[in-house]
Amino acid sequence: MDRIIVEANVENALDANHSIHFNALVDTGAAYLTLPTAWRERLGPLTELDTVEVEIADQSIIEGIICGPVLLHLERFRPVMTEVLFIDMRPEAGAYEPLIGYIPLEQAQAAVDMLGHRLVKVSRVDLKCSVFNIK
Repeated sequence: MDRIIVEANVENALDANHSIHFNALVDTGAAYLTLPTAWRERLGPLTELDTVEVEIADQSIIEGIICGPVLLHLERFRPVMTEVLFIDMRPEAGAYEPLIGYIPLEQAQAAVDMLGHRLVKVSRVDLKCSVFNIK
C-alpha cells in the first residue's frame, strides 16, 4: 500500500514567530500530531498538558509529552488548533517522520481516500448525539 504524505506547517498558537514546515505521514492508527522531541524548542514555549505512555509500531512502550496549543495547517485544508505529542524519534536516512493522526485529520475535515491514496475534504462534521432533537 502506498503511504500518504502531506505537507504541513505547525506554529505556536501564542507566538506565530515559532513554526516548523515539514512533510508528515498520515497515520490513522495514531491519535495525535506527533513530532520528534528534537523539534520542540523550535516551537517556542508551549504548555505541557500531560505525560503519556505511547505504544509504538514495534509494540514497545515509550513516554511522550502532550503540549499545546499549536496551529496546524495541512495542505489545502482549514487550519486547526490542536495539541502535539512529542516523542523521542530516531531519524531514518537523516530525516524524522512526523505523523498526522486521526484527531487533527477530523478537526481539519480531512479523510483518507484509500483508492486515490490521498486526503479528501469531508463535506460535513459528524455530530451524532442524542442530546439534540434536530428535525
